[in-house]
Amino acid sequence: MKSVPLYVLIYPIQIISIGGKELITLDKKQKVILSYFRDGKSKKAICRDEKIHWKTANRYISEYQKCKNELLANGEVSENEIIEKIVEKPKYDASNRQKRKLEPEIVEKVKECLLANEVKRQQCQHKQQMKKIDIHEYLIDQGYNIGYTTICNLVRNLEKSTKEAYIKQEYNLGDVCEFDWGEVKLFIAGKLVPLQMAAFTSACGNYRYALLYYKQDTSSFQHSHSHFFKHINGVYKTMVYDNMKVAVKKFVGHSEKEATDGLLKLSIYYNFAFRFCNIASGNEKGHVEKSVEYIRRKAFCKIDSFNNIEEANAHLLNTCIKLNNRPQQYNSNKTASQILEEERPFLLPDMPLFECPHITESRVDKYSTITIDTCHYSVPDIYVGKMVLTKKYTDRIVCYYENELIASHKRLFGFAKWKLELKHYLRTLKMKPGALKDSKVFSQSLLEIQDIYLNYYQNSPKDFIELMQYINDKNVPLKKILHAIEQVKKITPKDINTAKIKVLCERKFVNNISDSNDLSNIALKSKEQLNLITSLFPGSNNTKWAGEII
Repeated sequence: MKSVPLYVLIYPIQIISIGGKELITLDKKQKVILSYFRDGKSKKAICRDEKIHWKTANRYISEYQKCKNELLANGEVSENEIIEKIVEKPKYDASNRQKRKLEPEIVEKVKECLLANEVKRQQCQHKQQMKKIDIHEYLIDQGYNIGYTTICNLVRNLEKSTKEAYIKQEYNLGDVCEFDWGEVKLFIAGKLVPLQMAAFTSACGNYRYALLYYKQDTSSFQHSHSHFFKHINGVYKTMVYDNMKVAVKKFVGHSEKEATDGLLKLSIYYNFAFRFCNIASGNEKGHVEKSVEYIRRKAFCKIDSFNNIEEANAHLLNTCIKLNNRPQQYNSNKTASQILEEERPFLLPDMPLFECPHITESRVDKYSTITIDTCHYSVPDIYVGKMVLTKKYTDRIVCYYENELIASHKRLFGFAKWKLELKHYLRTLKMKPGALKDSKVFSQSLLEIQDIYLNYYQNSPKDFIELMQYINDKNVPLKKILHAIEQVKKITPKDINTAKIKVLCERKFVNNISDSNDLSNIALKSKEQLNLITSLFPGSNNTKWAGEII
């Protein structure tokens, strides 16, 4: 154990001992100097009163006397340097301290790690470099006993890195706009859902606009741009992006990037140019970098629960409008909306909304569904095993077979979800009616359809399938079917079937043709038909009901 100096044990007040030397504070130094040169105290008295070692008092008195003599002599040393030395705060001289554990062998190992990092940067593997903590762990695994702080200081000295300087930019009206993504977590219909926010910010006026999406994909990327340009009724000449996957297809060399087809299509359609930021250089699109955090906080720090994403987007748009109407001190107290009006003459002309879906071919599986982004969408069961053309939009999925539209669904977002329609399985259900009740497609049907089956068709599923086929073939509104069922219940409440419902639905047009003042041939014929219908119902041996319908 290292011995502690005796004077540290005797005089512990306001004394710091470093490496066997005593370091006093600035006020203590002032008292020592004034007591000796002004009050005429002896060094022994000063040490006793101030509780410091005589060597310490002697050192500060000697240094002061030496500097004062040089200042008065006004020799080669600068007067400012002498004055600074006289009044400087006492400090410990560590210039000759040696690092006991930092051996030359360790320095060489660290240099090898830094050289490997340089090779990875040249090979575009910058995200796989060793950080200081990785280098320290590597050395520990090699059996070296060295501290993490020592390695950090060594790496800093070897790299001799300097802080980056930034150059202030000036932007022309209508010239540059920046784009970026940001994550937002909201409660949609009571469930916490991670959403992607597409944010735009103009460089000149700081005009902000944002939209929410479920995914950070090409269709969302294109949809956000088309709606932003439609919102401002124009197009900025240059768009700025970072190295996001929806914009950069691949890296060519160290700094060149190849744009994705989605970005190229947007650029061709709207005629804007684009540029990419350097790697890890968010400052090159600093306006939108700040806007993502700013818009997200202002819009959702207080309100974060919505019934659907459309409601959340409406709230987000209102927030952006409020932010754009706030005066900006750095822009002569003009609002972003006012500066946008100044930019309009310099913007590229507006275009109709751009819609370019992602087109793929998918094979229909045994469940009569196609799979897009792990989600299943039903198509008519006659296409099982066939290849169909699918168009993926931001909000919907459309399927074609030999240029014929066969299915259209609202797009699903999530993992392994299913969107099924009962009309797509009617052919199969005719052969397998028993599979209806516990099927997934039945559970996804409208509640009215489920009620019809459960209340009237549980013992006759084939008859129910026939009713669904009739609704699909004739495109009969469900409201009309429900009304027909109510009419049948008045006559034969215990005998409701598809035949009676179909007859009522097909003959109901007589109500619009008949006229109480005109017993034309059409009206008479219609009355006869309704009487015939009535006679089909058991227990209906009078014609009062038919007359009431007319």
